[in-house]
Amino acid sequence: MRARDFQEKNSVTDFSSLSDATLANRIAILRDNIRQLTEQAAALSGAANEERTAERIAVQNDELEGFLKEQERRERKK
Repeated sequence: MRARDFQEKNSVTDFSSLSDATLANRIAILRDNIRQLTEQAAALSGAANEERTAERIAVQNDELEGFLKEQERRERKK
């Protein structure tokens, strides 16, 4: 199963039930994951490794985007 397929099946797109602290924590975790994956991609060579790492980064970026949108929505409500 490809990383994106896994995420689509297990995606949670309603983040409204998360507390502000949990949302901020998940954003921080995703940013760190993306940073680490980017570092790994720079260290790895080979098409298969690059494709797998690119997929993982894309999944993390998609999830991060969802959390950031929720955070922005909450900021507009304040």
